[in-house]
Amino acid sequence: MAGAETVSDSWRPTVTLPVMRQRARLLATLRAFFASRDVLEVETPLLSQAAVTDRHLDSLVTDVQVPGQGLRRYYLQTSPEFAMKRLLASGSGPIYQIARVFRNGERGRLHNPEFTMLEWYRPGYDHHALMDEVDALLQALELVPAPARFSYAEAFRNYAGVDPFVNDIARLRHCLVAHDVDVSAALHDQARDSWLDLILTHVIEPQWRRQALNCYLYDYPPSQAALARIRHSPGLPAVAERFELYLHGIEVANGYHELTDVNEQRRRFLHDLALRQQQQLPQVPVDDRLLAALQAGLPACAGIAIGIDRLLMVLAGVDTLQQVMCFPLERA
Repeated sequence: MAGAETVSDSWRPTVTLPVMRQRARLLATLRAFFASRDVLEVETPLLSQAAVTDRHLDSLVTDVQVPGQGLRRYYLQTSPEFAMKRLLASGSGPIYQIARVFRNGERGRLHNPEFTMLEWYRPGYDHHALMDEVDALLQALELVPAPARFSYAEAFRNYAGVDPFVNDIARLRHCLVAHDVDVSAALHDQARDSWLDLILTHVIEPQWRRQALNCYLYDYPPSQAALARIRHSPGLPAVAERFELYLHGIEVANGYHELTDVNEQRRRFLHDLALRQQQQLPQVPVDDRLLAALQAGLPACAGIAIGIDRLLMVLAGVDTLQQVMCFPLERA
C-alpha cells in the first residue's frame, strides 16, 4: 500500500532525543518532589487475579502457567489503585507509584493501550487538599499559574448553559443539537450520564482546548462516583467527591476523596457487574483482597492518578502521545 510504513523504517522510535531527556527530567522531578514531602515510593504487581469492574475500562488478559496448578488467568492492571489501597490499609502512610498500566481498546491521539501512570495517596486529605498538593507539583514542574477550579455544575452552567443535576434528557439533547453535535448514535440511550458525558466531551472540553485552559473539574454527580465518597448537604444535590485535572484543555488526571466503606464498595462492584451483563461485556472477578483491606480499615484519604505521557505532551508542547513515547503500539 502506498505510504505504508516498512519494517526498515518502523524500528525507529517516534520520540525525539530532547523529549526523551525531558521525560527523564520529569521523572526525576516527580521523585524529588515526593521525597521532599516524605511520600514513600512503592511498587506493586502488574498482574492481578482480579480486574477492574468499571464498564468503561477493558482489561488486557493473560494466562500464566503456574507449576502444579496449570494455566491461571491474570489481568494486567488498568491502575495500581487496588494494590496501593491494600498497602494503605496495612499502615504504609502516604505513598506514590510510577507504574506501567494497560487498557484494552484504547488507541488514538491521546490513547495507547500501554502507558505510564503516576498515582499517589494522602491519608487525612480530602479532594480539595489534594488539589492543593497537585498545584504545588505543577509549580515544581514550572506549570504556573495554578489551574482554575470549577465545580461540575458550574462548568456545565457556564460553558454549556445547562444544569447537570436538574435538566432532563430532552434539555441535554437540545444543548447538543444547538452546538451542532451529532446525537443520532445516542438517541436510544436513556442514561443521563451518557448525555452529560457527551456534553462534557463535545461542548465543554473543546472550548477549554481552544483556550488552552488549565482547570480542575470537581464534585461530580453521584452516579459518576466510581471509587469516591458521596457528600450529602442539606438543601443541595448530593455530589461525588472526585475531580479531574485538565491542562491545555486535555484531561490528564483523576482524583478521589476515597471511599472507605466496604459495604458500599461491594455494592458498587456488583452494580458494575450488572451493567456489564446488560451491555454484554465480559464478566470479571471482583477484587476480594481489596474488599478485605477495606474491611480491615482503609484510612480516610485522597488519591489521584496522573497520565505521565499526557503531562509530558503538555510540557513538551506536542500534539500526540506518539510524540512522547519511544515505541507506541504499532512499533512495539
